[in-house]
Amino acid sequence: MERMKELTQQLRLASQAYYQRDEEIMSNLEYDRLYDELVTLEKETGIVLSGSPTVTVGYESLEQLPKERHEAPMLSLDKTKSVEELAAFAGTQEVLMSWKLDGLTVVLTYQNGTLQKAVTRGNGEVGEVITNNARVFQNIPLHISYQGELILRGEAVITYSDFEKINAESLDAETRYKNPRNLCSGSVRQLNNEITARRHVHFYAFALVKADGTDFKNLHSNQFEWLKEQGFETVEYHKVTAKEIPSTVAWFEKKIRHYDVPSDGLVVTYNDIAYGESLGRTAKFPRNSIAFKWQDEVRETVLREIEWSPSRTGLINPIAVFDPVELEGTTVSRASVHNLSIMKSLRLGIGDTITVYKANMIIPQIAENLTGSGNAPVPEYCPACGGKTEIRQMNNVETLYCTNSRCSARRIKSFSLFVSRDAMNIEGLSEATLEKFIAHGYIHTFADIYHLNHYREEIVSMDGFGEKSYQNLMESIDRSRKTTLARVIYALGIPNIGAANAKLLCRSFNYDLKRLKEANEEEIASIEGIGDVIAASVVNYFEEEANKTALEALLYELDIEKPEENENSSVLAGKTFVITGSVFHFANRSELKNYIEERGGKVTGSVTKKTDYLINNEKESNSSKNKKARELNIPLLSEEDFLKLAGEPVGSDAADDTEK
Repeated sequence: MERMKELTQQLRLASQAYYQRDEEIMSNLEYDRLYDELVTLEKETGIVLSGSPTVTVGYESLEQLPKERHEAPMLSLDKTKSVEELAAFAGTQEVLMSWKLDGLTVVLTYQNGTLQKAVTRGNGEVGEVITNNARVFQNIPLHISYQGELILRGEAVITYSDFEKINAESLDAETRYKNPRNLCSGSVRQLNNEITARRHVHFYAFALVKADGTDFKNLHSNQFEWLKEQGFETVEYHKVTAKEIPSTVAWFEKKIRHYDVPSDGLVVTYNDIAYGESLGRTAKFPRNSIAFKWQDEVRETVLREIEWSPSRTGLINPIAVFDPVELEGTTVSRASVHNLSIMKSLRLGIGDTITVYKANMIIPQIAENLTGSGNAPVPEYCPACGGKTEIRQMNNVETLYCTNSRCSARRIKSFSLFVSRDAMNIEGLSEATLEKFIAHGYIHTFADIYHLNHYREEIVSMDGFGEKSYQNLMESIDRSRKTTLARVIYALGIPNIGAANAKLLCRSFNYDLKRLKEANEEEIASIEGIGDVIAASVVNYFEEEANKTALEALLYELDIEKPEENENSSVLAGKTFVITGSVFHFANRSELKNYIEERGGKVTGSVTKKTDYLINNEKESNSSKNKKARELNIPLLSEEDFLKLAGEPVGSDAADDTEK
């Protein structure tokens, strides 16, 4: 019983981290091992504890998006790693074998041929409404020929190739996503669907729930083909018998090594719809389908080194280097260990015998340490600059940091952030180019970028450069001189300050940099959405003399525009708005959101007690947001009502003012 309690708690925490925060605190292999141990103990004792992951499905969805209850609960599938068990499951029936994609499950509803609603799986009973995001998925049809009510389920995924491109744009190792599933989860649940659109999310249908009046002749395969006719991409599937299962599994296993769509296994479903439904379900699993998870190919090797890789903020990531082994058809000799906590839990030591595998046959991971010497040294000095390191702990996770603010590795990453699109937006200064300029002594501070013209002859003669490239770079640098305070604050690379937080800070201090620099932690932490950690980062940054000197030199080079003050700004300041439906006076909802934020207001995605106004041109509709607003006595505003509140003459083009 004590072990069962321990396992339940461990698995619950791991699932919460994975599904709610997109963090991995244990490997898939370890999770499956603990889960299987718990299942065995429950069978032996006949007892299932409250909260056991074997009887609960997922976790409550987050609050940023409105929630909605599914018409029918979405159950997870029972699983096996045995090909023999798959064949036994099939028996005498024809089955469909398809990919089990590794993304985020989404339910789509169409009415009168138009996409009406998209909801995430959530906890299986209640999901998050992501309709606006689904409309910008790469391959979802917004209109179909079928005019009845269609409900289908599928997996939203981001391909490995897109994942690599997006991660390559991230300047900090710690801000990169660990795998496509985490990236997809965050992309699908964005409040701003412009971000979703840039992430290239794809949708693959895997189950038809409702399509009244359509005869599928009792076959799931006919449902798949009909969905293709409606314009949907479906998961790839094969019709097989029990005898054909081993060879088909082998076919999928071979293909996944080069398959661009993330998959963590296969799904086998009875093709005969009525037969499958006649089998019913257990408390957690339907009996018409079963999931097959890959038998991880595990290899034994010897750990030879722990490499330490510094990033812009000083975080130093451990990477295990071991004797090369063949895994899933490729040679592997390195695996990320992620942080000190994982390194310590594995008791890694140089010379230890370890086992390694590829998570989902793709990402190298350490499965187990067979020696457990724990003698791997944690460096006292940064491998890039020799500066002193320190161990920090946050959310029960230990990480290693370089304390030298002038660290060479940190400097290159800092300059990369400075010139990035959301910061100073200087084209032509890649990380490789910056590294060359720093090595030649052309750049020491941010302000030096604005004096690169002093090195014209040297730059023009560099490999990869020429007169045209030099001129383009100079023009881009000159354009960047005219900027906003929010861009500058973000460009400085203050720890924990992203582009959104930079805007919030600037608005809160009325775009007065002097006030911001002199503010104490209490003042900054009192800003809603900031908090103690961010406040400490800001104060610490501006307390350093080197930072103040560098900023002063930079400001001399820039022309910072201050947003025009609006006499009605105070009306919106501190108010929380929710926007839904179509807009007409603004180009889109993003422009309306910017308009509110520039005047000190806040825009959120769901109606709560903290909401001051709901903006919806369809005030009389019975949408979920309108209902919630009425329940909480929150005023519903049309755009014209809102413009009156904001002090804009009705009929004026507020969007034009926002652009100005």
